[in-house]
Amino acid sequence: MSVIAETMSSIWANSGFSGLIADPRQLIMIIAACALLYLGIVKKYEPLLMVGIAFGMLLTNLPGGNMYHPELWDGIMNHTKSYGDVLMEGGLLDILYIGVKAGIYPSLIFMGVGAMTDFGPLIANPKSLLLGAAAQLGIYCAFILAILLGFTGPQAASIGIIGGADGPTAILLTSKLAPELLGAIAIAAYSYMALIPMIQPPLMRLVTTQKERETKMDQLRTVSKTERIVFPIIVAIFVILLLPDTAPLIGCLMLGNLFKECGVTERLSDTAQNALMNIVTIFLGVSVGATTVAERFLTWSTIKIVVLGLIAFSFSTLGGLLLGKLMYKLTGGKVNPLIGSAGVSAVPMAARVSQMEGQKANPSNFLLMHAMGPNVAGVIGSAVAAGFLLTIFG
Repeated sequence: MSVIAETMSSIWANSGFSGLIADPRQLIMIIAACALLYLGIVKKYEPLLMVGIAFGMLLTNLPGGNMYHPELWDGIMNHTKSYGDVLMEGGLLDILYIGVKAGIYPSLIFMGVGAMTDFGPLIANPKSLLLGAAAQLGIYCAFILAILLGFTGPQAASIGIIGGADGPTAILLTSKLAPELLGAIAIAAYSYMALIPMIQPPLMRLVTTQKERETKMDQLRTVSKTERIVFPIIVAIFVILLLPDTAPLIGCLMLGNLFKECGVTERLSDTAQNALMNIVTIFLGVSVGATTVAERFLTWSTIKIVVLGLIAFSFSTLGGLLLGKLMYKLTGGKVNPLIGSAGVSAVPMAARVSQMEGQKANPSNFLLMHAMGPNVAGVIGSAVAAGFLLTIFG
């Protein structure tokens, strides 16, 4: 009987259940992971990434799985470990996380985004670029507030980028500057992106008047094929020369768009939009979720990040709306300020919200294509902001 008792005791001691009792924080994270899975699957909150992130969170907090080892990545940051050590000593999620840390997954996601993006509305109305820039206001407001709350410069920059409403950009910048905050920032960024239809409309109605929201805009001009081909080449050259740290994101974004527009690489464009995008999304989501280790995620910093993320989104929306109002005044009422809120780079959701609010004010309003200009400009704007912050703190 003693042998059986010893065997059962050994099995229990080596099981994950005993680990849950030893550290209940992991149980809390498992419950949180299941809650995020519910939001992704049932509520459809950014499901393509949320499901992967939530399941990565689940895996990394199951005691005994040994799939992710944060101490290895501490060693990478302290230059006492190398990627070779990760390959030799790490688990599956450690190995997948190399793609995040090296900036591979976010850049490839941007290639897919570029292949799916139509820059025609931005080319047809270059003033949209200003609205996209104004909608990055939340990045800098959240950055300042994060500094005041005691975060370091790199951490504050990583938190601020949530205001760009661009998940891959937030992940890339945070993995370089503040990897210890990656899980919290990624979850906050994608959660708020999913909640844009709830966050933006009250702010849009608060800042704009009924008359402004009713404004109808002239149809955009037709953009030539030559313009569409030249645009990604010129943007890549100019932006990367201006801020070399934007090269991975801007380079891949514009390469994907060139695949789409040049007319001779349909197979490459299709691969970037579908197969490559889907594969990288799986790896990105699961490996980001793996960083939400209980003892590092369940802190006051996470709560602060969630609050600052909401502030960042709100101020980014307000920045675009306020510049839209200024354009409305300067053009004698030819620009509907609602398109300014689409300057956050949540493509195409933010543009659809502008369209819906415009039609509520005036059923004959069709703002979608006008809003897509600032929307795609916001993608470029958030990447430029990330490059600027990386230049300062990287």
